Amino acid sequence: MGIIVAIALGGALGSLARHGFAVWLEQLLGRDFPYGIFIANIVGSALMGLCFILLVEKTLLSEFWRTLIMVGFLGAFTTFSTYSVQSLALLQDGRLGAAAVYILGSVVLSLAGAYVGILLGRSVTN
Repeated sequence: MGIIVAIALGGALGSLARHGFAVWLEQLLGRDFPYGIFIANIVGSALMGLCFILLVEKTLLSEFWRTLIMVGFLGAFTTFSTYSVQSLALLQDGRLGAAAVYILGSVVLSLAGAYVGILLGRSVTN
């Protein structure tokens, strides 16, 4: 039961954080490109990599907190479904260049973010 509560609580907080982050970036950078989800996915991937090292490999927190942070919070903070819909919207609007940057940039930069997070986590714990 505790793990379900961790996922639910983390998911609620992560989705609220993603929404607030996306709205803030939209106000800051405009609506010409889906900056909020683009950057949230990259930042979330970097944080997931860091958390993997600190919370899973080094076991710095209990299973409850690892699950709350990684599965709940970061799982909800990053989102593949919104990314997919926004990618299709760019393609349907004929914005092929923006769609290519968004689709490829999201994948490549999120992978790079996870890698940087892992490297950071390893450098902090060594």
